[in-house]
Amino acid sequence: MIAVRCYADPVSPYAWLGLRDLDRIEAAGAHIVMVPVLFAGLLSAHANIGPAEVEAKRRYLFRDVMREAARRGLPFAGPPGHPFNPLTALRMCTAVNEDAARRRLLVAFTCATWERGENLMDDATLVRLADEAGQDGTALLAAARTPTIKQALADATAQAAAEGVFGVPTFRIGDDAALFWGADRIDALLWRLQGNGIDEAVLREFVGRAPLAQRKR
Repeated sequence: MIAVRCYADPVSPYAWLGLRDLDRIEAAGAHIVMVPVLFAGLLSAHANIGPAEVEAKRRYLFRDVMREAARRGLPFAGPPGHPFNPLTALRMCTAVNEDAARRRLLVAFTCATWERGENLMDDATLVRLADEAGQDGTALLAAARTPTIKQALADATAQAAAEGVFGVPTFRIGDDAALFWGADRIDALLWRLQGNGIDEAVLREFVGRAPLAQRKR
């Protein structure tokens, strides 16, 4: 069974939609390895800003997310405010060692905020949700405050950025160089899992071409 790494942060509504499709990936014969990462850290690593930080994109983003949720029959409530700080939630997920349990917790956190409007910046809420996901929420909250777990999340985010991950959700099949970014790329991921692919030599040649114009910054 091939491993598919899923890089995710509950702050992203597209991560929510992507996590709702994990069963489709597993049905294709893959094993999900959940990698909690801090989306804000990825943005900083690539000198980027989030879509919610651009007003026109923000208006589009939430209309698009609500439209897709309605199309899938998913409830949408949204967090109490957005963006919010997901650090403690991510650190609690990082403190879970077993893949399936880490996945359940991150999915639980993400669905709770986007489908039921839970506040992931509230410690009591995090503990309750972790308990409901079969974990010891109090112990995970304590672990999330340790230097070891804080550094582990920072390291995972830095490693993801070094591998080319710039947004969430992002999926990677085994050690394949190809990344699949976004909740709308699940079908492309499944296509790749079936053994399909592009001509990598053509890609390398094309991206190696010098630009013909540059935008002033």
